[in-house]
Amino acid sequence: MQPSPTEQDELPLSSALEEFVADWLAHLNAERGYSQLTCEAYGRDLRQFLAFWRGQLGRTPSIADLPLLDTRTFRGFLASRRREKVSNRSLARTLSALRTFFRWLESEAGIKSRAVHSVARPKVPHGVPKPLTVAKALALIDGGMAAELDWITARDTAVLLLLYGSGLRISEALGLKAGEAPTAGRDVLRITGKGGKERIVPVLPITIAAIERYRQLCPYPLDPDGPLFLGAKGGPLSPRIIQLAIARARSALGLPETATPHALRHSFATHLLSAGADLRQIQELLGHASLSTTQIYTEVDRERLLAVYDAAHPRARG
Repeated sequence: MQPSPTEQDELPLSSALEEFVADWLAHLNAERGYSQLTCEAYGRDLRQFLAFWRGQLGRTPSIADLPLLDTRTFRGFLASRRREKVSNRSLARTLSALRTFFRWLESEAGIKSRAVHSVARPKVPHGVPKPLTVAKALALIDGGMAAELDWITARDTAVLLLLYGSGLRISEALGLKAGEAPTAGRDVLRITGKGGKERIVPVLPITIAAIERYRQLCPYPLDPDGPLFLGAKGGPLSPRIIQLAIARARSALGLPETATPHALRHSFATHLLSAGADLRQIQELLGHASLSTTQIYTEVDRERLLAVYDAAHPRARG
C-alpha cells in the first residue's frame, strides 16, 4: 500500500539524499531564479516520487540506488498519481521537476540516472486563456474606486489594477517591496519574473493613485525593504486573500467563474492586442521568454473576432 500524499512529504530519506534535495532546491531558487512557490511544488513532486520508490524498494532509497532507476518505476509513479485523479497538467509539471532534478544531479555530482528522460510527457490540452470583456474587467475594479473605502478594499483594488493595468502575475504584484512602489514621478516598475527574467513595466496613473490611497489608509508602517501589500494582521499578503476577494466580487457582480486574478493578466494582453498593440511589445510586457507563449493571445482575439462576425454579419446569420 502506497502512503498518502501527506505522509509522503514526511517520509525519511537517507541523509545524503536529503542533502542533495536541499541543495537542488537552493540551486533552483538562487541560481535559476525559480519562485518560492515553484520550488515548493518541485520539492513536493520529488519527495512524492521518492516516497513511491521507497514503497517499491521496501526501504529508504540511497544515493547508490539512483543509477538503478528504470522507466517502469517512473511510469508506475505517474500511473499511481493518475489514479488519485491528478490532472495531466500537474503530472507534466511533476515529470518536469523530476527531469530537472536528475539533470542537475548528473551535472553536479556525476550521478547518471537517465531513465526519466525516456518517459513520455503526459498530454496537456491546449488551453486558450479566458479573458474578461473590458466591461467586466472594469466592473471588477470599479467597486474599489469609491471615494470612501477601508484600507483592505483600497489594498485589493491596487493589486487588481496592477494585474489588469500592468499585466503582472499575482506573485509579482505581491512580491513588490514598499520602496519599489510607483509614484507620479516614477511610473514604471522593474519586475523580475519567471526564470529571473527582468522587464520594465509601465504603471497607469489610476494604478499609482490607487496604491497611494492604500498606503495612506494602511494602519501598519510600510518598511521600504518589506512587502508593499500587507495582510490584515500586518504580515505579507497571501495570494489566497486576493483570490477570495475576487470570488466575492464574482458573486456580487454576477461575473463568470473565469474571473480570476490570472484572468486579469490575460485580459490585459488580449485587450492590448485588440487595440492594435504589437505581439512583441506584449511579449515584453508580460515577461514571456518565448513569443510562442504570447501567440496564444492571437487565438483568443481570433475567437472574439469570429464571434462578432457570427453575431453581426448578415451572411453569418444565413
